[in-house]
Amino acid sequence: MDTSFIFFMYLLLVNIVAFSLMGIDKRKAKKKERRIPEKTLFIWAIIGGSIGSIIGMYFFRHKTRHPTFKIGLPFILLLQVLIFIRFLLPLFIII
Repeated sequence: MDTSFIFFMYLLLVNIVAFSLMGIDKRKAKKKERRIPEKTLFIWAIIGGSIGSIIGMYFFRHKTRHPTFKIGLPFILLLQVLIFIRFLLPLFIII
């Protein structure tokens, strides 16, 4: 299987999970149930789910008033894009 296909499937899966976790945590917050720790939400963003986390944050209107999420998640995404451009993109370009 092609490495780029595996990489993008990984990113898709991680972003789906990160998006879902935001929705699950919002539902738990409304029901006053035990919540998903913020550390867990950030870990999923760091391992590649930053886009899913950001979309989930605004889609579910969850954690949008927390500066750590409002600033932190876009910052993680920016770092991931810079790392991808610097280190991974050359591996996917075949000259």
